[in-house]
Amino acid sequence: MQTLESLGYTVFFEEDLSSLEEFIFQRQYSQILILVDRNTNDHCLPVLQAAIPSITDYDIIEIDPGEENKNIDFCIGVWKTMLDFGAERKALMINLGGGVVTDMGGFAASTFKRGIDFIQIPTTLLSQVDASVGGKTGIDLDNVKNIIGTFTQPQAVFISAKFLETLDERQIRSGFAEVIKHGLIQDKNLYDKCKDVNLNHIDISLIKRSVEIKNNVVLKDPTEKGLRKILNFGHTIGHAIEGYSLYHDSNPLLHGEAIAIGMICEGFLSYKLNGLSEEELEDLATLFLSRYKPYIYRPDQYDKFIELMQNDKKNEDNKIGFALLKTIGNAEYNIYADKADIVEALDYYLSKIK
Repeated sequence: MQTLESLGYTVFFEEDLSSLEEFIFQRQYSQILILVDRNTNDHCLPVLQAAIPSITDYDIIEIDPGEENKNIDFCIGVWKTMLDFGAERKALMINLGGGVVTDMGGFAASTFKRGIDFIQIPTTLLSQVDASVGGKTGIDLDNVKNIIGTFTQPQAVFISAKFLETLDERQIRSGFAEVIKHGLIQDKNLYDKCKDVNLNHIDISLIKRSVEIKNNVVLKDPTEKGLRKILNFGHTIGHAIEGYSLYHDSNPLLHGEAIAIGMICEGFLSYKLNGLSEEELEDLATLFLSRYKPYIYRPDQYDKFIELMQNDKKNEDNKIGFALLKTIGNAEYNIYADKADIVEALDYYLSKIK
């Protein structure tokens, strides 16, 4: 077992979740609720149940999978189910799933009766290296990602590579974009390793290093007043494209697929506005284009993308804010781009996929 200390809680890296049962027993909760979606109910819940054989009295709350369901309507359904189960303030919520489950489950727990304890057990690569660590909870509103939420730390996070065996390659690839991002913003060695990673065999050490980078940033800036903003590299443009795709495409982009596009575009902005060399821009663009299928959008969609960017949480004084690279392995924040710059960045991506 390996562990990592975060903001008042421990991240456990262990294949069989062997510490979970004792962790729960020590805290003497009055009730246990387990939030799952249909996929994790079928494929991941048995792993959790095997790890807590002495705990048989719990209630299951199941939601539909997919980012399109991470909204207030589904959250109300979770709250109502918690009421139906008679959940008390001494209850525990275990969020077993990907980013939708951990984001919305954390939000539901952090607001129900002004907050009950919750544990994150992320089951996708994306949620393991990103969504479950750092205390952000949230839901989407009107195509805008995570615009409603809280900063609330879990009681613990349990990460097991065993859950990755339940994922298809597309889901692994989506999560891998966040691993690359962590290398880009703070660890060039990790970024270089990503060039040779076999996505069929993600090593736990790669996950742990990615989590360490995020954790080190979060410890210095828990509520995203400054440094933590570097974790948003690729996300200003990426979230806008993801939000648009979610409601306009028959097969919407996954989070990491959209963020990969965003990192190419914001890599260009880094080159234009923040001193990133052309050589490093080409290097990161080549890596992402080798790992992710091209996504074709049209210039007549740019205004809608920019409208979504204008609702981004990082904006100040009606200016669209970015975290941009100075070099690979070194990011800066509170850099603002105008519409012409953003259009040029979106054009740059299209020029690379032709």
